[in-house]
Amino acid sequence: MLSSNGLNGSGLILVSLMMVACAGSKASSRQGESAEPTVQRAIRNQVFVEGGSFKLGDVGHPNGSPYVVLTDHARPVVEVSIDSFSISKYETTWEDIHAYYENLGRFSLYEGSGYDEQFIVEPSEDPLSPYYYLKPARTPNYYEADGYCAWLSDQTGLPFALPTEAQWEYAARSRGKKVPYATDTGEANPDTYLQRPRQYIDPSIPPSGNMLSHDFTVMERRPVGSYPPNSIGIHDMTGNVAEWTQDWFKPDFYAEARFDNPRGPKNPLDPEKPKKTVRDWAGMGGSFGGGGTVFARSGGSVDSGSIGFRCVVNHPEPIN
Repeated sequence: MLSSNGLNGSGLILVSLMMVACAGSKASSRQGESAEPTVQRAIRNQVFVEGGSFKLGDVGHPNGSPYVVLTDHARPVVEVSIDSFSISKYETTWEDIHAYYENLGRFSLYEGSGYDEQFIVEPSEDPLSPYYYLKPARTPNYYEADGYCAWLSDQTGLPFALPTEAQWEYAARSRGKKVPYATDTGEANPDTYLQRPRQYIDPSIPPSGNMLSHDFTVMERRPVGSYPPNSIGIHDMTGNVAEWTQDWFKPDFYAEARFDNPRGPKNPLDPEKPKKTVRDWAGMGGSFGGGGTVFARSGGSVDSGSIGFRCVVNHPEPIN
């Protein structure tokens, strides 16, 4: 990874873009030209989020009552400070993740596993397919999401990574605003698209409302960016798919979160059943009270194969 020591922001970005071109050239000689467009798109799609202080956790309705019934997961509310960073305006797509698998030759790891038919798939050119290349990807486990961001870091020299859950919530809430949904209005107006018996789901129906929330067992989703972004330009942080963060899950994490750039525990609470924090439970249908809000958080097994993600760049200046 390229260090920013001795470089200003412009110097880091220039060197990184040069590395993208070199990396893309090397990848082209091995696997065609799949890596370079993906890497350039990842840089182009980053939205700069200026840091600041905010109240992390379920700040509650105007009358003070919590949004989320799992209050031990979302409270106590704690004041924290976040450094500036950038985050992808879109969830990682089937096209994006396929380029990573292809570039690193990871397809063979999943042959015959069942995952190869559900998550390790060839992106489709058909907008009606659940694997349309612009629809959000689901990874077979946490490690492929983490690996994709690390791959972008290797390709660019920029510090790509999965977001911490504090970064995720800060961005979803448009720099910490007291809003329950990461939508254009801060409120939920769900698309009725998937709210019908499975056999009657019609992918040709145009989007409606400002978010999509439905059971994670239905693979069909909308292309990323189908709904208006939140007020700082980020799409689908409420709905479409749930998203991995890099933090190990701890139910009462907020009670001990540090002020500066809080991160989860250094190790899983249960090494036999390790869990990472998953955010955007609207992407799984928000099956518990308040689960569709930006305050909902819970643990996902690192072997879970139903969760999407997006990457951040931990650099204090815009990278594009």
